[in-house]
Order: sequence, then C-alpha cells, then structure tokens
Amino acid sequence: MMMRYAAPILLLCAVAHLTVAITDGLLPNGNFENGPKPSGLKGTEVIGRHAIPNWETSGFVEYIESGHKQGDMLLIVPEGAFAVRLGNEASIKQHLKVTKGMYYSISFSAARTCAQEEKLNISVTPDSGVLPMQTMYSSSGWDSYAWAFQAEFNEVEMVIHNPGVEEDPACGPLIDSVAIRTLYPPRHTNKNLLKNGDFEEGPYIFPNTSWGVIIPPNIEDDHSPLPGWMVESLKAVKYIDSDHYKVPQAKRAVELVAGKESALAQVVRTVPGRAYALTFSVGDAGDACPGSMLVEAFAARGTVKIPYESKGTGGFKKAVLRFTAVDARTRVVFLSTFYHSKTDGALCGPVVDDVRLVSIRRPGRRLL
Repeated sequence: MMMRYAAPILLLCAVAHLTVAITDGLLPNGNFENGPKPSGLKGTEVIGRHAIPNWETSGFVEYIESGHKQGDMLLIVPEGAFAVRLGNEASIKQHLKVTKGMYYSISFSAARTCAQEEKLNISVTPDSGVLPMQTMYSSSGWDSYAWAFQAEFNEVEMVIHNPGVEEDPACGPLIDSVAIRTLYPPRHTNKNLLKNGDFEEGPYIFPNTSWGVIIPPNIEDDHSPLPGWMVESLKAVKYIDSDHYKVPQAKRAVELVAGKESALAQVVRTVPGRAYALTFSVGDAGDACPGSMLVEAFAARGTVKIPYESKGTGGFKKAVLRFTAVDARTRVVFLSTFYHSKTDGALCGPVVDDVRLVSIRRPGRRLL
C-alpha cells in the first residue's frame, strides 16, 4: 500500500514548490480568486501552507470574501471577490522565474483593518524593504503600492510579510492583486540629461482600480519602481496613468499628494559653472482636486515656485527653472507647497510631468 501511494505524494510536493516564469501583469492567482478547498479552511483561517493555489502561506492567514463583517467593520475587496489577510508575523510567498540582472517592480493592493500602525515587509531574494501603511491615500481604504528589485538569481522567492505585533491577530492588513512588471531603466540623452523625465517607465498599474500606485517614501534610485527617481520624504508620491487620470503628455505622470512631506528627486551629472534649463509641466489630474496649487522645484542654488489654479478637471502649463551648476552632481527636487484633499478625504495634489534638463551653453536656444 505504501508503494502504491508514494508517487502521487511526491508529485504533489513538486507541484507545491513550482517556480513560475513571470510575465507582466498579475502573478498566477495574484488576485486570490482561486481559493482553498473546503478542507483548507477553518472558518476564514487558511489551513495548510499550500491551501491557496500558487501561494505558500505561513502563520495566521485568512481568506476573506468581499462583504465579510468584522465587528462593525465591513471588509471590501477592490478587485474580484476575495483577498487574504495577514495576521501577526504571517506571510504569503511565491517562487518566480526571472532573468538575472533585470529590474522588476512588484505592485500589490493593501488595506488596513483594525490596526493603526501597520507596516508590510516585502522581500525578493536577497533584498527587502518595509512599506509603511499609516497614511491612507485613497478614500476607499485601499491603496496600491510598488516596490522594485534587481534579480540576483534566475529563480527568486517573493514574500509579503506582516511584522505586526497587534494583540488581535485578525487585525492585520488585507492583500489583493499582486502583480509584476519588468523595468527597463532609461538613460539620459543629449536632449534630456534626466532619466525617465516623462515617467513612462514605472510599476504596473492595475486596470480595474482608480487610485494609481503609491511609490513609497525613502525609495532610493538604485532600486526604484520609478527608474531614475527617488522619493526623499516621509510620505509617498502617486504614480498615475492616462487611463484613469488626466496627464500632461503621453501615458504616465506623478501626482504630489502629500505636500512638502512628499519630495521627488533625481541626481544628475552636471558641469560646474555651466548654465542649465529645467523645463517641466504642472497641472492637475482631473480627479476632482480643485484649489490653488503650488509646485516648488530646486536645482543647485536655483529655485522656482509655479502656481496652478486647479478646477479639478485636468489641464497643465509649462514651467522653467534656469540655474548654474556648482558641483559635478546636481540634485533636482520637486515638491508641493500645500496639502490638498478631495471632498471624500482622499489625498491629492499637483501633477508633474515631461521633465527635461538641458545645457544652455548656446545663446538663443529655445527652451519651451
């Protein structure tokens, strides 16, 4: 009898640890719509490490259906009907087949439940990062986040982990819609000394959500989900697309949603003593965020404040900052002077796009 069942058992183990070759978009069962069998659930608690197809779980993980009630709170799932909730020290994991040396961005949607100081630790062998969730940027309770890595191996382990220490293990965050996108870091050219000045290269944006993707604070440029750019601040910036918002040009742009706490920066090579012109577009995302907006730009010892009167329906204007470089490397920084929010409480702000930096050594060169 033991010999008769040995082969199927070995086969099940092999399937459970299958490494999946990735393509841009949702990971296999990335929206958790394919759930555990009844034997893999005890109420909402997931029983067994491989109960959720394509995922490996650890610790107290719950399988939540949209509309599930927890006390007076109704849990909503942004895409589809199901999500998972990570209790204290719980995690979800997938093994991915990638290309060594390539850059990738992980996008996922998350929501707080009863805890207030939640964080999520995301890791891809051997890198990791902590994403704070204290600030909610949308009014729905859900935000999508992005985190990037450079593959050091051809097969990696992607883990989303809740390091929380809440008294109630069921107070952990909800996770839904986990996706990946290959990044192709752009280079500067003689027409633009900045990399990715049009923001076209960036993380995967979920087509069925309307809140963009949060680029978390304290993101460095070597592993940024927005290649070339850093978020040098306590709060995040929002990455948006023309499918859901108004953007000044092409498909993608950045919305500065947290006032002076949200600064977008890039360090560029310059020649000390040489004059430069930084041109960019300032506008609103057409997301019902009206008011007097003001974008500040800094480079070397130069600064400029660009006002923009938003009606909340879209639109933009061009701006320029001329400066003289004082070092071989110049930090270009953008931030919003004011805080803005919509009537539903969602954070919003001015849009920055089409950022260009050129040398103006030749007199009479047209800048705009």
